[in-house]
Amino acid sequence: MGHGKAQGEQKRGEYLDTFELNKFAGAILASLLLAMVLHLTSDAIFYYPKPAKPGYVIPVPSEMAAAETKKEETAPAVLPIEQRLATADEKKGEADVKPCQTCHNFEKGGVAKMGPPLYGVVGRAKGSAAGFEYSEAIKSKGKAWTYADLDLFLTNPKAYAEGTKMSFAGESDPWKRADIIAYLRSLSDNPEPLTPN
Repeated sequence: MGHGKAQGEQKRGEYLDTFELNKFAGAILASLLLAMVLHLTSDAIFYYPKPAKPGYVIPVPSEMAAAETKKEETAPAVLPIEQRLATADEKKGEADVKPCQTCHNFEKGGVAKMGPPLYGVVGRAKGSAAGFEYSEAIKSKGKAWTYADLDLFLTNPKAYAEGTKMSFAGESDPWKRADIIAYLRSLSDNPEPLTPN
């Protein structure tokens, strides 16, 4: 009787070991099945069509040079500033300089802020406004601010005077620059003539 009981216990132990192994295997299979179902469900919810052209085309240097040449050939010629000033709108220019008022004072007798005061800037010697410490880049330019100088400076201040303190990136629109310069011209008791004498 004791021998039969021991055999029964052994079989029961083997049965439990097999049962535990089956539970473990079932848990793994259930996890894999759940992961597969979640993957298929997310693919159905978040479906993105395959792009017609995979990836990005990275231009090689010769293609980049050809593209730049083509761009230069197709770019319209910019009229000289004197011709653009003939039709410029100083009221638009006044609106265009609103963001500049953070750094510049446009009033007569105005004090320097982060940038120099701009009343009377057209025709004024570069780097000469009282109360503002100009960079050597501007001081070294010498002479007075002409329409052409202002046009170049407003296009790209850092290219015009490398090392300038001016943080403004530049205005690419030549007509907008003309409007701004027309407004700056109006900020004077005796505005500079539009055409040189």
